[in-house]
Amino acid sequence: MYAVIETGGKQYRVAEGETLRVEKLPASAGDKLTFDPLMFADDGGGVTLGRPHVPGMKVEAEVLEQGLGKKIIIFKYKRRKSYRRKTGHRQPFTALKITAISGAKA
Repeated sequence: MYAVIETGGKQYRVAEGETLRVEKLPASAGDKLTFDPLMFADDGGGVTLGRPHVPGMKVEAEVLEQGLGKKIIIFKYKRRKSYRRKTGHRQPFTALKITAISGAKA
């Protein structure tokens, strides 16, 4: 069974037992989160498409960690003008483990 959830302005296809990194959420390691409403759900035989959301279904997840991604280098350069700027950025993330996809189907 899998579902499509929306968090941080992005949509993610999730299944039970998998881990994923999403945009930073206000939770600490070990917290339980619930994502509802869902955009889409599939239980192996029947597909439920939300218009725009699937009512009565939810995805439960556990926060594994809060962290920072790999550093991305930003380098601005204008030739012949002695202009160089080098900065870096590390995007914060929340690592989640999907524990359950449950609920009554519409």
